[in-house]
Amino acid sequence: MTSVVSPAAKATPRVTTRFAPAPTGRLHLGHLANAVYVWGLAQRLGGRVLLRVEDHDRQRCRPEYEAALLDDLDRLGIAADLPSTASFRSGPSLFRQSDNGPAYEDAVRRLEVATQVYACDCSRSTFGAWREANGRTWSGPGCPGDCRARGLPVGPGAGLRASLGEGDEAWTDTLLGEQAGPVTGEGDLLVRDRNGNWTYALCVVVDDLRHGVDFVIRGEDLLEATPAQIRLGRLLGRERPPGFAHHPLVRRADGTKLSKADGAESIGELLDAGSSVTELFRLAAAAVGWTGPLPV
Repeated sequence: MTSVVSPAAKATPRVTTRFAPAPTGRLHLGHLANAVYVWGLAQRLGGRVLLRVEDHDRQRCRPEYEAALLDDLDRLGIAADLPSTASFRSGPSLFRQSDNGPAYEDAVRRLEVATQVYACDCSRSTFGAWREANGRTWSGPGCPGDCRARGLPVGPGAGLRASLGEGDEAWTDTLLGEQAGPVTGEGDLLVRDRNGNWTYALCVVVDDLRHGVDFVIRGEDLLEATPAQIRLGRLLGRERPPGFAHHPLVRRADGTKLSKADGAESIGELLDAGSSVTELFRLAAAAVGWTGPLPV
């Protein structure tokens, strides 16, 4: 797989992490909390930050949301080392997922050599029906519909799953310490959904590999996804998994995660209402326990 990291960067190894919002809505305080940790830890380690737009979900992502998040980043005064927000506005980018379908197609072809990739017509209702019938959530290899054994044709209405094998993967989390978990906690890994979208689980591993990301800083809600991503990276030829740091989330008073889907007030709205950039970063940092320097 072709890397987009420059020869100069390879000659002088640096920790590389990324800030990777999905344009499914406006940036909110949860994104700022992630930015605090991403830029804060990168600075502490003498590393660099890449900007990536994770718009693999064609049904939920919108060009106007991408334009807004780029504008918000400029207003906040935080800039990645590579690429610039202007480069996203100018056309296709190696760091925008919707522009890089061939990279994910190539990854699946290589997975087909390394392991079994099969069509699956299971939906959320399939998993729900299995849970109701068995009194527990599906876990372990395969899927509730036994699609691997059924040999379904690859085509519209069917997703793709990759068999990652069994067992656990372990890692040392920079913030949480020693961690381990099952690779197939929710069944074989879905790499393309029934709508034809490449999944987050596939894209993020492929992109971190081709972008040279060796330190992943993200919210603790993605902790359970880590074992499968470590295994997937190994199957795709990654000799050594990236480091991980899973940070606390910004939560509402009832303990639920702050979410765009639940109408979290956007950064743009807060700035328009008179909040200062420094004030917003301090608020986000306090909400997740960050006590180091702020990005601005």
